[in-house]
Amino acid sequence: MSDTIDLQEAKAAPSPVGTAAEVAAFMHTTPAALAQDRYLGRGIPYVKHGRKVLYKWSDVQSYLDSNTVNPGAA
Repeated sequence: MSDTIDLQEAKAAPSPVGTAAEVAAFMHTTPAALAQDRYLGRGIPYVKHGRKVLYKWSDVQSYLDSNTVNPGAA
């Protein structure tokens, strides 16, 4: 097995991170709402890469799982 990464495969593979715009579209909200959550220290965990804000999709899923409300559940 080779240790080098095939650039075509890397481009075709889904990214493990999403931008604020991508996550906002997925969550049916706005990038500004995500920025407000970051400012207030709440919401989805994020990663800073220089000035860029990235969200791990696994963190987005965990956030959804932990904030799911089941009405009538005991």
